[in-house]
Amino acid sequence: MIDTHCHLTFPQFIDRVDEVMANAVSAGVAQVITISTSSPDAVACQRVANAHPLVWFSAGLHPLHCDDPNDWSQMQACGADPRCVAWGELGLDRFHREPPLDRQREALDEHLEHIVHWTAQGLAKPIIIHCRDAFDDLIPILRASGLPPARFVFHCFTAGPREMRMLLEFGAHVSFTGVATYRNAPALREAISMVPLDRMMVETDAPFLSPEPVRSIRPCEPAFVVHTARAIAALRGLNVAELEAILDRNARSFFGLPTPGAADAAS
Repeated sequence: MIDTHCHLTFPQFIDRVDEVMANAVSAGVAQVITISTSSPDAVACQRVANAHPLVWFSAGLHPLHCDDPNDWSQMQACGADPRCVAWGELGLDRFHREPPLDRQREALDEHLEHIVHWTAQGLAKPIIIHCRDAFDDLIPILRASGLPPARFVFHCFTAGPREMRMLLEFGAHVSFTGVATYRNAPALREAISMVPLDRMMVETDAPFLSPEPVRSIRPCEPAFVVHTARAIAALRGLNVAELEAILDRNARSFFGLPTPGAADAAS
């Protein structure tokens, strides 16, 4: 299994990454991508990824952190590291009132402009999208960027069939968290049933969103991603091992991850 989205630099983990990764490996999680929220956080993610052979990282400015200190040159430098496998997460968030949407939009436009420029300079990478209650705003912006739709993944999808149709028609990939296991998410499960298997991934978004049957355990850890995969396998009527193989293949192809053995050898 691969946890395609977690935050190992958050306070819940930063002082015990070795323990968290040991738990993940014991649960059968072979690789983890730790996601950044600003350029200083990207530097911290870079440090963690280069210290742990099964950890990779992203470089991006989260919409809720768009007023945090950020240095685009520093972010580009992080993106040049071979262990950086994506830009992001970036996007829009209408659920939270702060920062205001116009400031989020300003930061998003600037981020996309930089990604287009970095891509032209040879740093083409997948792009991790944070979208909360903002599909109608965000998809036209992403389409207008000129970046290939298949390069985007909408992480932590928790909406319903309408939003999933928009996402699929746009051409992006989609990733699901432990919310897929919650009893109060029937619309999400309906949306999951719509997704072509080759465009689906799973994640924890740890330290948040612990899945059933470990929902009461805080913080959520990368080890818990296996529960989300099992729930989706049951929903889709698939053998767990079969779906896990599909999810792993999707994640490795999308993010350009090596097999775990190759990751060990590279370190």
